[in-house]
Amino acid sequence: MLFKRSDKPLEMPTRENALPDREEPIDFSPLHFVSGRRIAEPMPAQLARAVFGLGCFWGAERLFWQLPDVYSTAAGYAGGLTSNPSYADVCSGLTGHTEVVLVYYNPAEISYQQLLATFWESHDPTQGLRQGNDMGSQYRSAIYTTSAPQLTDAKNSSRQFQSALSEKNFSAITTEIRALEEFFYAEDHHQQYLAKNPGGYCGLAGTGASYQQRLNAGQL
Repeated sequence: MLFKRSDKPLEMPTRENALPDREEPIDFSPLHFVSGRRIAEPMPAQLARAVFGLGCFWGAERLFWQLPDVYSTAAGYAGGLTSNPSYADVCSGLTGHTEVVLVYYNPAEISYQQLLATFWESHDPTQGLRQGNDMGSQYRSAIYTTSAPQLTDAKNSSRQFQSALSEKNFSAITTEIRALEEFFYAEDHHQQYLAKNPGGYCGLAGTGASYQQRLNAGQL
């Protein structure tokens, strides 16, 4: 990352101590650096949205844009209190946001369950306000849903993956799962960062537990 603070508060802010809203949204290019497709509305009508937080959004976004049938992705912030936050705001730990990836996908080509499998298997969802050596609320695991069926599927998937984790002696899942309130796009240089900076930082690391195995076995 550009910087990683170890002195930030390792707790969620409240309305009383959160940073104030910014009036203007962050500037970013509406076109994906890799595919050239749009990453913001207007989008093709057949597409659905999914939002995932699994640590630093640089590697997480690349993970999803590399899936064969994902239409487009964007890096951003969600789950917090401050409107239109900057990267520095989020890194302070005083906005309540976590770094997330917005995924546009066609459900006829790739299912939400397949996206969930990628999410669960690519990070450790038991670590609370951190991911590996990345400390702070902006690195917490999260699923923000955009429909009632997504919310049901996400909650069910957590229970199923907990079984897989327990078999490997991992502790309880701490992933935040709730309906998306608002997604804020990150600054343009964060969008598709690892395509622009191939040697950049990527902290993704899974647990070795398998969600896909249960999916293929029809247990979900």
